Amino acid sequence: MKKFFPLLLIAFVSLFIFSCDDNDNDSFVDNDTYSQMRDVTGSFTNANNYAFTQGINIQSTDVVLVYRYLGDSWQLIPKMMYLPDVTGMPLNREFQYNFVFDSQNVQISVDDENFSLATGLTSAEANQYLNNQRFRIVLVPASPAKGGATVDYNDYNAVIKYYNLDESKVITTKVN
Repeated sequence: MKKFFPLLLIAFVSLFIFSCDDNDNDSFVDNDTYSQMRDVTGSFTNANNYAFTQGINIQSTDVVLVYRYLGDSWQLIPKMMYLPDVTGMPLNREFQYNFVFDSQNVQISVDDENFSLATGLTSAEANQYLNNQRFRIVLVPASPAKGGATVDYNDYNAVIKYYNLDESKVITTKVN
């Protein structure tokens, strides 16, 4: 019995040592947020003050990412656009795609322009930069999903892979 007691004591103590391990990297996972995506298409016009709004429903601690579709890829905004000089148009034209959000809405806008968008764009430029613009709103948890690993939010494909998002289930909305 004297030889059995020390072994029993070691087994009993080791049970508590391993059960009190606080190195669980998944303890920071945000369980109240389900990553999701929504496409919104709209035109920026003088009538809508070069902005449109999409309704969302998120927790105040979640992250909203907005990407602009470029025809074959997605580009994270905010993004400053520098337009080439064109005869008859103002010089050094620039503006920024931007967004603001709260727990109920995302507003996507064209900001910080240094010229009049109504008169300072050619019709081809207006079609390229203002008309029928498609944006993808991606809602993700603020806390890391995989043991503290990080993801490059500039890389749309990395975000989709990291959060295991299914692009076939994207909800599409047309505004304006």
